[in-house]
Amino acid sequence: MIGQLAQAPGAPCPTLVLDADGLPLTEQLIRPLLARARRHLVDAGHEDVLKIALISRSAHPLFDLDYLFVQCLPESPDAFDFRGSCGHSILCSVLVAGARRLVAQPAPGDRVRLRVLNNGDHAVCEVDEARRGSCDFTLHFVQQPGTTLDRTLMTGRPLDRVTTARSAYDVSLVSLGNPYVFVDARDLGLHTQAALFGAGDDVFEEIQEIRRAASAVLGTDPSSVFPKIALVGSYDRARLSARAISVPSWHPTLALTGITCLATATTVRGTVPARLLGGAAEEITRVGIETAGGSTVAEVRSDHRQPGKPLLQWVSVSGKRAGLLSGPLAIGSATNLVAPFAPSPDPALDKEASPWAPSTV
Repeated sequence: MIGQLAQAPGAPCPTLVLDADGLPLTEQLIRPLLARARRHLVDAGHEDVLKIALISRSAHPLFDLDYLFVQCLPESPDAFDFRGSCGHSILCSVLVAGARRLVAQPAPGDRVRLRVLNNGDHAVCEVDEARRGSCDFTLHFVQQPGTTLDRTLMTGRPLDRVTTARSAYDVSLVSLGNPYVFVDARDLGLHTQAALFGAGDDVFEEIQEIRRAASAVLGTDPSSVFPKIALVGSYDRARLSARAISVPSWHPTLALTGITCLATATTVRGTVPARLLGGAAEEITRVGIETAGGSTVAEVRSDHRQPGKPLLQWVSVSGKRAGLLSGPLAIGSATNLVAPFAPSPDPALDKEASPWAPSTV
């Protein structure tokens, strides 16, 4: 199997994208392969690569690629979580798919359609600009016809009450791209953007407890990294500020799935994000989001023509870049996994909140 390393600025780490064309993407089959790949990365000093994506040509006529995301867990080289997705890794996957000729080399205006095997999502990656070794994308999460906005609420309620040893909190449990727990930052005493972005270990530990309490409400495995969780505030009436946790620490920005999920939540009346923005829901909603690593805008396209049953059509995030960090990496019993890394062809890829510097092995 051949893989390549790629990175999207704003992601907590690079993604190892594996060309799995022709290989059945079942958890039981690929676990030994993933463990071998992960051990080689760790042995080569790249234990910080905690995201793996497997891609193949899709047999489904509506899609170009099948995509399976795997979250590596830092406690062990053979510990993985298959229960979610990653928008940054989707961008990396499209770039590597072009390099591997699983799809045409990306060109402006191209759209690559992905079937997310983890959760059944439909993603469309639109190329805005193409360069040697990197591209700018707009990522669309497209919903099936008839999907109502309230179906994104995991319990059917805009607010749920969860309790930790420290306090009780009203949270919104929303799923689009990934399941998320949204918490009003003011409930943890964070009344300014500076306080939110500067919050330390005590807040980190408390929102981990909130996330575990939310898992109990949902009946999901508390040891999983899903659902994700983000603190949300509104310190500018027209925008939201957000801070999330990743594996194993604070996220440098906000995951693309977190951006889409948060933007969608603003259009569902009664949720934490909607209340922070005043609860308005419009047919086309553009949501500005500030993070410690920068700002972004998401567009939610919904249909409100049927009173009382607004439909969610798609959510888009533009201006996202991904770039290759390596040439092909051979995975096999007789070869080393990690070949010498090529330097990033695009200097802009180094301009992220916590840059990851590849080394030569």
